[in-house]
Amino acid sequence: MKIGLYFGSFNPIHTGHLIIASHVLNETNLQQVWFVVSPQNPFKQEHSLLNEYHRLHLVQLAVEDDTRLRASDMEFKLPKPSYTIDTLVYLKEKYPQHQFTIIMGSDSFQNLPKWKNASLLISDYEFIVYNRPEFLVTNKHDARVTILDAPLLTISATHVRDNIKAGKSIRYLVPDKVREYIEANKYFK
Repeated sequence: MKIGLYFGSFNPIHTGHLIIASHVLNETNLQQVWFVVSPQNPFKQEHSLLNEYHRLHLVQLAVEDDTRLRASDMEFKLPKPSYTIDTLVYLKEKYPQHQFTIIMGSDSFQNLPKWKNASLLISDYEFIVYNRPEFLVTNKHDARVTILDAPLLTISATHVRDNIKAGKSIRYLVPDKVREYIEANKYFK
């Protein structure tokens, strides 16, 4: 099976993430997208993150009605911080029958040379990159890349968290089940 890996903190998952995943599935030959919840991104402060199991549960709620999407906790079993190359080595061993492609925004793609074992990622994996405003995709890495113009919303997890802290509505920014669970558990207050 051809699987796209969409890595992120998902702190919390929001409608923009889901639109991108759906668009990637509609416009490529991928059969599934796995949301890989990163317990600790090496480029982010850990103290600003909701507990990884809570974030995973929110992703599970967001994707439970779509068989093309899956929440993944695979990085929870690996050393922290989470490095993409380590996750891919783990996946290759555990699921040799699958072919994995990395999904990312053009802003992250620009930073690829800073990633652990970037040359191995570039030589061994395909990338699907969606354009983000102000970050034009240039393939100076000589990677195997498919560039998509995904429908983008200016929703960010930071915006969602800021609305919660300010007592504003997050309805339509996140799926209803995610909103209800965040509100019931008073996350991000």
